[in-house]
Amino acid sequence: MLGYILRRLISAIPVLVIVAVLVFLMLRFTPGDPAAVIAGDNATSEQIALIRNRLGLDQPILTQFTIWAGNLLTGNLGESFFFKKTIVELISSRIEPTLSLAFATMLIAICVAIPLGVLAAYKHGSWIDRVVMGFSVLGFSVPVFVIGYLMIYLFAITLGWFPVQGYQPLSQGFAGYAQRLVLPALTLSVIYIALIARMTRASVLEVLNEDYIRTARAKGQVERKILFRHALKNAAVPIVTVVGIGIALLIGGVVVTESVFAIPGLGRLTVDAVLARDYPTIQAVILLFSGVYVGINLLIDLAYSLFDPRIRY
Repeated sequence: MLGYILRRLISAIPVLVIVAVLVFLMLRFTPGDPAAVIAGDNATSEQIALIRNRLGLDQPILTQFTIWAGNLLTGNLGESFFFKKTIVELISSRIEPTLSLAFATMLIAICVAIPLGVLAAYKHGSWIDRVVMGFSVLGFSVPVFVIGYLMIYLFAITLGWFPVQGYQPLSQGFAGYAQRLVLPALTLSVIYIALIARMTRASVLEVLNEDYIRTARAKGQVERKILFRHALKNAAVPIVTVVGIGIALLIGGVVVTESVFAIPGLGRLTVDAVLARDYPTIQAVILLFSGVYVGINLLIDLAYSLFDPRIRY
């Protein structure tokens, strides 16, 4: 097991290096000048040139990459062009809202989607099955930002149950923290409920036709026990895989959702950094997201052995 983990961690290094190189080059070759954004619309070419010199943007691209990579290896992520803070300070101040939103989203999605998928498989061909599958199609079809605005209109503006936008840190009270987190988490969880419920239904439906399920029924075991102890456990590997993919897809959904609900997290930071052409911030956040993605994939692979004893690493 330890050797497998070490091999996976070592193999992740080239992936992160490729991501770093591609992001660095794409930002440099994308139209737009950070110095012009910082200087403003009325700045002269001399003023823009001075800012470019101060930021080191007038140096050759290879030199810029060498300096940035050297700083990265020493743990120095640099300083933001636009926010005038170190990248570590920026990420530290924005990571709580993103982690809270991601955790709440996946908690809602897993708690709702897996029972729905199991029920749809058990009631295969019934109106319950058709409703769950219809919801799955709808969840995939409607964009996240549309769902967000519908949620705001219905639950915040019309009913007044929740605040329209914003975020309250957990340190300022759990009630306000949870109240401002419900709508964004529900909005973002719709697509993941659709994804996980669909895969759960397909996996459980396949397992329900196995001989050991018929044997359990012949022994007179309770149907709920058969569904959740025997069927769901043996169908867990593909479901866990989809949950891992969902967490990876969550990165893109967080960017949109945080923008809709004005949540000051890493997704909103990414949007602001892209608009300001803030190269160091964009590079650091994308590398962070890439590292999280690699780590989650490793954890998902390790979780397979918990559900299927035949899997060994």
